[in-house]
Amino acid sequence: MTAFIASLIFVVLAEMGDKTQLLGMAFATRFRWQTVMWGVFIATAANHLLAAAAGSYLTLIAPMGIIKVAAAVSFILFGLWTIRGDQLSGEDQRYQFSPFWTVTIAFFMAEMGDKTQLATISLAVEYNVVINVWMGTTLGMMISNAFGIIVGIVMGKKIPERAIKWGSALIFIIFGAVGLYENLPESLLTLPVVIAGVLSILALMLLVAWWNGKRSTLVPIQEKQNGKDQN
Repeated sequence: MTAFIASLIFVVLAEMGDKTQLLGMAFATRFRWQTVMWGVFIATAANHLLAAAAGSYLTLIAPMGIIKVAAAVSFILFGLWTIRGDQLSGEDQRYQFSPFWTVTIAFFMAEMGDKTQLATISLAVEYNVVINVWMGTTLGMMISNAFGIIVGIVMGKKIPERAIKWGSALIFIIFGAVGLYENLPESLLTLPVVIAGVLSILALMLLVAWWNGKRSTLVPIQEKQNGKDQN
């Protein structure tokens, strides 16, 4: 039960403002919301079952201690990825099938290598179960995408992206830091090493936030320049 609840919460947080949530919102402007949700469900169920199985398989071929440390580091990276944010790159226009299969295929492909898929692998490693993690991450995707569609499309309001982004990132990073503390050898957990690790994480968070802000100011300038070139 712990694995199910943790997986659900982590994926809901990871998905807020993620590329696949933006994809669901984009599809909801073109197709019926029921079609979008069914496509999200089928794509997520298939994709995350593979991810959970891969995570469980990793525990059979590598030492558990090493895998647990790698999983903890990955959660810190997911936190930084969350701060950075995602943008659509034409995924909603790439496939031309029936509405259901367009959504399903686009979501399945968008999830390949995405934060939530990798988080599913890490969660399966952390809890060493497949079904509970798979069910939790799939339900988490459904909840976050339903929230995105309702708030972003039906209610016509923008998701409070910055607050959710930073809250989610902090939870990921804290979870990863606790995992490192629990799984690294005690000989490495000296005070200077712990302080250096905390400062490094804070520095990376600030660096990613700075770069994200710089990127957001450069995009309008580039779009404006492209408009001038076309004229």
